[in-house]
Amino acid sequence: MKIFDAHFHIIDFNYPITENQGYVPPSYVVEDYQKETATYHIVGGAIVSGSFQGFDQDYLVNALEKMGSAFCGVTQLPFSVTDDKIMDLHKKGVRALRFNVKRGGSEDLSKLDYFARRVYDLAGWHSELYIDAKDLPEIAPTIEKLPAISIDHLGLSEEGLPHLRLVEKGVRVKATGFGRVELDVEQALKSIHAVNPEALMFGTDLPSTRAKRPFAYADIELIQELFEARSAEKILYQNAMNFYFK
Repeated sequence: MKIFDAHFHIIDFNYPITENQGYVPPSYVVEDYQKETATYHIVGGAIVSGSFQGFDQDYLVNALEKMGSAFCGVTQLPFSVTDDKIMDLHKKGVRALRFNVKRGGSEDLSKLDYFARRVYDLAGWHSELYIDAKDLPEIAPTIEKLPAISIDHLGLSEEGLPHLRLVEKGVRVKATGFGRVELDVEQALKSIHAVNPEALMFGTDLPSTRAKRPFAYADIELIQELFEARSAEKILYQNAMNFYFK
């Protein structure tokens, strides 16, 4: 079955890496990712900027050049970024803006409404939130009105799961980071899918920085076991492909 890896990180110490909350990630370059996933049928994916990469774009552009046009970038940008810079990054394969509420390193969430609309209107980008879903009610009225939003790692917590009914409004949820969440993964997957079959987008979350358990192939098998073939295909490939390369 084809896989679109909607969430993984490249960590290249040839470019700026900043300690975040006392944490420095391990090196994980393009070749490491390709070697680790060589036996999977990955046909595309999204390289996601982490808290420790701040607003650096050079590492991402370099990684996208190596990975090829089937892969795209999810970046962090300051509110002051110019339209020309956004369009330049778009030409180089970036397709989304990330707000890292959980770890920092990105623009402040207070800028979400205007900034998410700006990048969507200018370049067709969606915006991604790394946030505990228990905090979503505070910004739900804003999110519901935005054109394209996704939530990382199943919303992270059991307490937050009920708030992911935002998928009714078209919000997407990444089926990623099973080893870092504080919830029943099977129940979360089934409940989100029941509300909106287009919402879930699988990702490996490699190299699983700070996770209690790193990604394992069993995470893919779990999706294949929980859902019939067509639904599994949408979660593992089609939903994310449609979202990133619409």
